[in-house]
Amino acid sequence: MDQVQHKFVDVGGLKLHVAEIGTGPKVVLFLHGFPEIWYSWRHQMIALANAGFRAIAPDHRGYGLSDPPTQPDKASFADILTDLLSLLDALQIAKVFLVAKDFGVWPAYLLAVLHPERVLGMVTIGVPLKPKRSAFHQYLPEGFYISRWREPGRAEADFGRLDVKTVVRNIYILFSRSEIPMAAENQEIMDLVDLSTPLPPWFTEEDLATYGALYEKSGFQTTLQVPYRSSGDDPNIRDPKVKVPVLLIMGGKDYILRFQGIEDYINNGDMKELVPDLEIKFLPEGTHFVQEQSPDEVNQLILTFLAKNV
Repeated sequence: MDQVQHKFVDVGGLKLHVAEIGTGPKVVLFLHGFPEIWYSWRHQMIALANAGFRAIAPDHRGYGLSDPPTQPDKASFADILTDLLSLLDALQIAKVFLVAKDFGVWPAYLLAVLHPERVLGMVTIGVPLKPKRSAFHQYLPEGFYISRWREPGRAEADFGRLDVKTVVRNIYILFSRSEIPMAAENQEIMDLVDLSTPLPPWFTEEDLATYGALYEKSGFQTTLQVPYRSSGDDPNIRDPKVKVPVLLIMGGKDYILRFQGIEDYINNGDMKELVPDLEIKFLPEGTHFVQEQSPDEVNQLILTFLAKNV
């Protein structure tokens, strides 16, 4: 990781931490999900830089080393979109390819449809593009992890029983499974992971220590607000179609595929109505963290897509 450079960029009074590697006019902007940070793109950034691309990965506001907003309980996806535009302007970058994972797919979508002049193409991982964010908590039992984390104070109390590193460890284990994290009535989400459960084989203790140290700095206040508590801030999009080429990479064992209607939406052609220029790749053994689990395969898929559309 020594070759990755780090800087802070002012975006509207907040300092965003930005990791960067590579040079030149071909720029790829990486957008992480939860509980991730820039570091979740470490394998992809190095591979793309070696292939001649400039790879940039910010920590979203309130994540990692980036400043939190002054009112974390009012943070929204609109803020992230504004941050991304300010970041591109500050770095004097006119157009980028986007690579987005998990909730990072939503601001990537907003950037592509509201500011199409800034986007050349997009890779989404673990979440398909949709014109509105899905309210899955409406269709699943009360113990559904998103329902629990949407409730103010509930996740804070649950996480507060453990040190930060253990919280990140438990979420990585939970989200690496093929079942949707669901607690019983007398359980909290953290209770779903036994302390003796090993980390996924592709996620090392060193990786966990890196995440743990950064979440020690940021805490979970903003990270629970965005994505879990900021529903209802969907903008009114006049034309929801994505006009740039898109590659969707899904792990075949990603628990997201268990969400109501998601697998059908991906496979039955409905997604093509929103994204006419769409390519879909499934990695059969892949989990929700497929870019960390199978970096060589994911890197090759991304590089092939970029080569076709650069």
